[in-house]
Amino acid sequence: MEPSRPLPSSPEELGFETIVYEKAPPRATIRLNRPDVLNAFDFRMLREIARACEDASWDDDVRAVVVTGTGRAFCSGADLASWDADYLGRPQEYWKWFGAFKDMHDRLRDLGKPTIARINGIVVGGGNELQLACDLAVIVDDAYIRHVGLEHGSVPAGGATQWLSLLVGDRRAREIILLCDEISPAQAEDWGLVNRAVSPAELDAVVDAWVESLARKLPNATRYAKHQLNVWRDLAWHQTVGHARDWLALSMLSGETQDAVKAFLDSRGAPRE
Repeated sequence: MEPSRPLPSSPEELGFETIVYEKAPPRATIRLNRPDVLNAFDFRMLREIARACEDASWDDDVRAVVVTGTGRAFCSGADLASWDADYLGRPQEYWKWFGAFKDMHDRLRDLGKPTIARINGIVVGGGNELQLACDLAVIVDDAYIRHVGLEHGSVPAGGATQWLSLLVGDRRAREIILLCDEISPAQAEDWGLVNRAVSPAELDAVVDAWVESLARKLPNATRYAKHQLNVWRDLAWHQTVGHARDWLALSMLSGETQDAVKAFLDSRGAPRE
């Protein structure tokens, strides 16, 4: 049932299945919890992340939101097995799926509190777009970041084409998207793709220190500063994401996309419809 007022709930009341949502003021934590598929997005996960962001935005005791993953991955982007089963050849259905992806991004960016990407493992495709949407990011030094859309039948127009050039510059953004090479944590830090690259043993200490620092800031001033800092990201996003949604939906009809997704799933031995 829809709430009658914008009041926060306990995580248990929300009944999430694909994420673990925890609140321990001053922080809330959203942990992607599909480790068997490297925390890839399916429709339910997108909806649950968006709802958790909404709840955190309503909770005045929450001063910062940490986004992380379970297992050896932060997030590997879209679940291509669900694409194969539900969206290939069905552009209208994919258009709906991308609406949930867009809503998740909008709620994460607009929740009015600083967000921290606690990158505990590998980051691929839409997983990088998820961390790009956060305000701060720290990555473990045994992970990597990679975009693979141009090899697997997609275009990273759900954040990467809009925001990478703002963070790392035009040439480096093109290198990341067009070459699909792995970006090491040290390189990501040097380029400004993340704030810090640290050992796994140091990861939580960095996140804890950031949360403690953010919690000392004035909440209304922080909210408005974040809104102002988002100006270029929002401009790039809103000028392009609607077009991207329609183009990517139509790409579900193309032989190039269908063949690439099926080849990827076959190479992984993934079950298919």
